[in-house]
Amino acid sequence: MAAANGSSDLYSEMEVDAFRRLFPLRYHEQHLLKSVRPDARKLGNARDTTLALGAVASADGSALAKIGSTTMLAAIKMEVMTPTVECPDEGSIAIEFHMPPICSPLVRPGRPAEAASLISKQLSDAIFSSGMIDLKELCLIGGKAAWMAYLDIYCLDADGSLFDAALLSAVAAFSHLNIPVVSLNEDGRIVLVSEDNVQLKLEKQPVNTEKRKLKLNSPPFSLTCLLHKNYILADPTAEEESIMETAVTVVLDSSYQLVSLYKPGGPVHAHTSVIQDCVALAKRRVKELQSVLNEAISDMEVE
Repeated sequence: MAAANGSSDLYSEMEVDAFRRLFPLRYHEQHLLKSVRPDARKLGNARDTTLALGAVASADGSALAKIGSTTMLAAIKMEVMTPTVECPDEGSIAIEFHMPPICSPLVRPGRPAEAASLISKQLSDAIFSSGMIDLKELCLIGGKAAWMAYLDIYCLDADGSLFDAALLSAVAAFSHLNIPVVSLNEDGRIVLVSEDNVQLKLEKQPVNTEKRKLKLNSPPFSLTCLLHKNYILADPTAEEESIMETAVTVVLDSSYQLVSLYKPGGPVHAHTSVIQDCVALAKRRVKELQSVLNEAISDMEVE
């Protein structure tokens, strides 16, 4: 009898899986009628989120962010540059988002993913528009030397809400960033002072005498929502994104001020009330992400 029941359960699972593959929209709509997702989440709930700071030992700042299965690795490398004539007392930040073939079967080797350049631009817009980083803090010697921060974000698993996870990893990496020690050499050039020869900085003119953290002002966080009929689904998976094509991404700073809002087309019209609902969900999500970030920072300090 037990064997018969086991075979029946297996057959039922195979039927459900076949129905999900053949009629994905109908499968998801059946769940929406019950206000629940296939992964048992409520419509407005995001997936479990984790952060690990210092994931890349060779980087000046790094973080590994996971939202559900979506995984991002962010690393920052600092280099000294000559500031521009237009902004002689400011440093600069270069942001690049990468989608290697390992992250998704949809990404082919040798061909850059179309989403990568778009997400790179969205990340730059969000970070600069939020005012999170005062570029003047990256200045070393006015008109002569400043820091260039190279931020590279690698998508290791693309299971939906890529921008949200990428932005979280970027903010976390900047939170972990330690700006290196530099000094002037005999030729008057800025040089890095390694930990092995840290005493040498006492013999030369110091520019910054010790590693320091970068002050972050109201860091931005985001939430992507899918719109389908009268439903709003927060933090969609890749499967949900492939079925329900209308997305809205809300970016808020830590003071809950709107930084930006993206709606890249889609068949569903986003009325004012829908946008307000998305913003309300984003505010709740910002609280969650701030808590995750603060916990990761505390864990790093304990270590």
